[in-house]
Amino acid sequence: MKRAEIEARTEELLAPILEEGNFILWDVSYVKEGKDFYLRVFVDKEGGIDINDCVDISHKLDEKMEAEDYIADAYTLEVSSPGLTRPLHKDREMSLSIGRLVFVKLYAEENGAKEFLGTLKDFDAEHVTILADTEITFTRKNISQIRLEFED
Repeated sequence: MKRAEIEARTEELLAPILEEGNFILWDVSYVKEGKDFYLRVFVDKEGGIDINDCVDISHKLDEKMEAEDYIADAYTLEVSSPGLTRPLHKDREMSLSIGRLVFVKLYAEENGAKEFLGTLKDFDAEHVTILADTEITFTRKNISQIRLEFED
């Protein structure tokens, strides 16, 4: 099963769990880091979530995933809050303001690095452009995470 299919199936399994607890899904990502695979789920709710919410969601999701057994690789399931430097919610991403400071993390190295900090210059369905020391344009398929950063 491909990465996008794993993420989509995980979102389907999560939907009733999140609806039951009035949680908001921020992101699901299935990534390989080194030799290890991670299935990361970022959730939130009005007033914020706590560790008990994350544990509860993790147990319920793990039970459903074990029953379906749709991921061939050994992986680590991580359920967490998006936190203060939360990844951008995929459904709200387009409301980003040009000119905000963002952190960009890539799946594969570009320009000698996998992590970049810069000012958001432009974005569309295919590309994201930031201004760091120079203007850098990334292909969205290579972006594992984008999040807003605090500015001094």
